[in-house]
Amino acid sequence: MTTAFYRFIREEEGATALEYGLLAALIAGVIIAAVTSLGQVVSNTFNTIANSMSAAAS
Repeated sequence: MTTAFYRFIREEEGATALEYGLLAALIAGVIIAAVTSLGQVVSNTFNTIANSMSAAAS
């Protein structure tokens, strides 16, 4: 069991895959945060426009 663990730690390919996975997770987190923030701004803009149009129609 311990030899398999040490072999896993010394293996370079596993570390590279892990680094790519962490990088992908970080990029996904940044994208989610940006879309959430931008989505709120766009939603507020559309609500303002809709309220202005309904006030003008009345």
